[in-house]
Amino acid sequence: MARDCIFCKIVEREIPAEIVYETEDVLAFTDANPQAPVHILVIPKAHIPDFNSIEQEQLYLLSSVGAAIQELANKFSLADGYRVVNNCGENGGQTVAHIHFHLLGGRKLGWPPG
Repeated sequence: MARDCIFCKIVEREIPAEIVYETEDVLAFTDANPQAPVHILVIPKAHIPDFNSIEQEQLYLLSSVGAAIQELANKFSLADGYRVVNNCGENGGQTVAHIHFHLLGGRKLGWPPG
């Protein structure tokens, strides 16, 4: 856990969040600034700063995140479609240095995104 990481503080329940999914390795919670009717952040509980920082022994976490996203898409009735976004680095739009995936849905999403 990184002491200055807001997502690590959510994992440790030091900061409140509306948690919608949890396993031993993954936590998902609603985004505080939603960009769609359904906007959920899915994170590994382990502190990994960004996508480029995933170590070989941590790759299994990507499957755990994928399983969480599938379950959440079903739970939130996103059968008509959804988007999964990972922002990596400052130029990629990453604002929290803890790898996370945005699950967005509940409306027609435009393209290009940014």
